Amino acid sequence: MFKKLSTSALSAAVIAAAGATALTPTSASAVSSPLSNARTAVHFDLAKGQTPENIALAPGGSAYVTFAESRQIAEVSPRGAIRILATLPKPADGGVHTPVLGFPLTVGIVRAHDGTLYFLYSTGTPDLTGVWRLRPGGQPQRIAALPADGLPNGLALDPRTHILYVTDSVRGAIWSVPITGGTPTIWSSAPELASTGFLGANGLKIHNGAVWATNLDKGTVLRIPIRRDGGPGKVRTEATGLPGIDDFAFTGHGDQLLAALNGPSEVALVQADGTHSTLLTAAEGLQNPTSIALRGDTVYVLSAAYVTAKDPNLILARLND
Repeated sequence: MFKKLSTSALSAAVIAAAGATALTPTSASAVSSPLSNARTAVHFDLAKGQTPENIALAPGGSAYVTFAESRQIAEVSPRGAIRILATLPKPADGGVHTPVLGFPLTVGIVRAHDGTLYFLYSTGTPDLTGVWRLRPGGQPQRIAALPADGLPNGLALDPRTHILYVTDSVRGAIWSVPITGGTPTIWSSAPELASTGFLGANGLKIHNGAVWATNLDKGTVLRIPIRRDGGPGKVRTEATGLPGIDDFAFTGHGDQLLAALNGPSEVALVQADGTHSTLLTAAEGLQNPTSIALRGDTVYVLSAAYVTAKDPNLILARLND
C-alpha cells in the first residue's frame, strides 16, 4: 500500500470495465528476459474504489483480491470476471483516524487449503482493525483484534504451524496469531522493521524456515529465521536500494524473488545475493504495483494506481527459466 487517491482523481477517472481477456498467458518463444508476454489482463474500476492491494491464488485459476478503497474482498475468475465476496463495515468515524492514510482499507490476504480466506482490515478503530476470516459461502468475521493505532498490512500463513504473521507498517512490528484466532503477540519489533516517516514493514512471506518482510521506507528485504521454539532469530538484510518496495513473491529458484516497487511503478528481480534488476515498468502498464503472485510460470502483478490515479489493473507475464 502506498497512498490514498484524491477525490478529484477518483471522480475524473474513466476506467474500462473489468475485462474479457483470459487469465492465461499466451505462449512465447524463448527470450533473454526473465519475464515475457507482459499484458494487462484485467482493468479494475477506479470510480468504484477497486484499488487492488493484495492477492491470493486458488486452484482452478481464480485469484482473490483485496480492494483497499472499497473495503472489499473479490474473486477474479480465470477469464477476468470480478465477483465481490464481501464488503467490510465502514467505521463509525468513516476511517479518518486510520494511521498515516486516513481511510479504512482491506489489505493483506491469504488462502488456506480448505478455501478459507484470511485478510486484514485497518480502520483506526478498535472494533474493526485486525485479522478477519471468510469461509466459503460464509460471512466475514474478525478473529483477532489488532491495535487501532497500528496499520496491519502484509499477511502470511505458515501451513506447518498454522500461524498467521502480520506486518504492522506504523508500529514497525510483525504480529503472530493462531489461525483459529485469539490474542495476537508481537513476534518481532526489530529496528529494521521501523518506518522512517511513512510506512515501514510491508510485504510478508514465509520461505525456507524464515519470515521474510519488506520495508517500504527503507527499500529493503529482510529475513528473520523462525527458531525451533517459534521465536524470531536475528534479522538479516538481504537486499537494499529498492525504493517503495511493497509485496514480493519467490520465483522457485532458491531465494530469488520478484518485488513490486510501488512508487516508481516497477517490478524488480532480486537475486539471492541482493543484486537486482528492473524487469517491468510503466511502459508495460504498471500503475503503482502493490503485490505479486506466481502460479507455475505465470506472474500476477496487481497495480492499485494510488498515485497515478489512472488504471488499477492486473498484469500477467511469463516467468522464463
